[in-house]
Amino acid sequence: MNKTAADPAGLQSLKRISDPTRAALLRIILDSEEGRGSVTRMAESLGLTQPTVSHHLRMLKNEGLVEREQIGRTAWYSITPSQLDRVANLVRDGETRDDTAALERIVADLTTRYRGVLAPETVNLYVHDSYRMLGERDGSHPTRASQTSSFTIDRLDALLRADESTHTVPEVLFVCVQNAGRSQLASAILRQLAGDRVIVRTAGSEPAEAVRSTIVSVLDEIGTPLGGEFPKPLTDEAVRAADYVITMGCGDACPIYPGREYLDWDIPDPVGQPIARVREIRNDIEGRVRDLLERIEK
Repeated sequence: MNKTAADPAGLQSLKRISDPTRAALLRIILDSEEGRGSVTRMAESLGLTQPTVSHHLRMLKNEGLVEREQIGRTAWYSITPSQLDRVANLVRDGETRDDTAALERIVADLTTRYRGVLAPETVNLYVHDSYRMLGERDGSHPTRASQTSSFTIDRLDALLRADESTHTVPEVLFVCVQNAGRSQLASAILRQLAGDRVIVRTAGSEPAEAVRSTIVSVLDEIGTPLGGEFPKPLTDEAVRAADYVITMGCGDACPIYPGREYLDWDIPDPVGQPIARVREIRNDIEGRVRDLLERIEK
């Protein structure tokens, strides 16, 4: 049987890495300054015999995950270049996250960013709260720290805007259940059409781990970038900062504040739909977004 056909997702390789000894060996190689490791050094580091380490490395080599190079009497192992990103992601996914240093850096950077505008205590509170909220969505997400920074900035900017007595640039908040389909389509199209004439935010009442690949595809078909957007939880400050709140299938999740215009768009969820149907949903949303923009700019 063709191995690729039988194992399209690389499950066999994943099983190789899931063995704790093999995962530890790969981690040593990934973390080494030279990008390689010898059997002797790895055996000493893990407290194992050299034959045991050689056996596990041979299994990884047979799977195409590592390469062996003999230099003199020493055999050196390195990650196969074409597999480097994949191995790193799989190994890191199995580790217990410790973003303490990253969070300290985020707090320091954003304290500088909002100096004279927000108290350091406020920045610290929002950074850690944002980290917690994103962890409820997916605690092991590989970019949780950087997403925490982006989410915190979004929340703090909304907080400041909500406290403004007047503002000249209108703001639109798109909300759906997972913030991975309809709201991302709408926000990307509106950003493309309006540029900096409209502030656009998105949120989800039950955010998913990532934006659906079909959403990225149908946006790319019309030359509309998604950018670095990712699913974010719905927050009070996002609603308070908005002039227009557009909901799509999330029921009564949005708090109601006076002075905002609330619109509910009855649009089917693209999750699990064939690409042709997702295109139809995209076109429906585009028409509504164009009408909304005309309404905003009247």
